[in-house]
Parts: sequence; C-alpha cells; structure tokens
Amino acid sequence: MAAEGAGDQGEPITPHATPILDEAGRLTYVGDDGRRYVVGLPAEVDDLGLERVMASLSRGGPLFENIEALCHRWIASVSGPDLEARTALALLLTTLETALEDRYGEV
Repeated sequence: MAAEGAGDQGEPITPHATPILDEAGRLTYVGDDGRRYVVGLPAEVDDLGLERVMASLSRGGPLFENIEALCHRWIASVSGPDLEARTALALLLTTLETALEDRYGEV
C-alpha cells in the first residue's frame, strides 16, 4: 500500500476508515496519519476475486454511511471547550478498535 504523493517508508499504516473506491476506481482508505492510501492487492487476487471483494464492500456502503453519521453525532456531542473534536475522534477510533479486536483480531 502506498500513500498518494508519499515516499515509501515501509511502515504499516493503520486504516481509520473503511476502504472506498476513489474517482479513478482504485480501492483506497484513510490512514491514522490522515493521508489517503491506495490498497495494493496481493498478486494471487484475480479479477473475479477483486469483483467479489468490491461487491461485498458495496453492499456494506449504506451501513457504513449510517455508522459514519453516528460517529459525527458522537464527536459533536462530546467535544467542546474541554475536548477538541480531533481528540474525540482519536478516542472514538481507539475505543472502537479495542472493542472489536477481541472478536476480529488486531489490525
């Protein structure tokens, strides 16, 4: 995976958003560093496998939009003079990762 416009640093970047298709049709995600990354699939993934993955992601699109809207609402409700929105975002993502990693494993 490579960040658009970034040099190769060889360090894995944790995604903080579900992968989406960008305007060029590439599978991308936003990393914990705020940059957008293009997902490079393994060579063994054929076109049919990629189509199945993309179909699965597309089916989850509306649900992800609902989750995203709820996240925005949560951040708006907890942020303020004592808690910046960016800090609330970091807390939300860390808490979600911790809550979900027991079932799905570490990323």
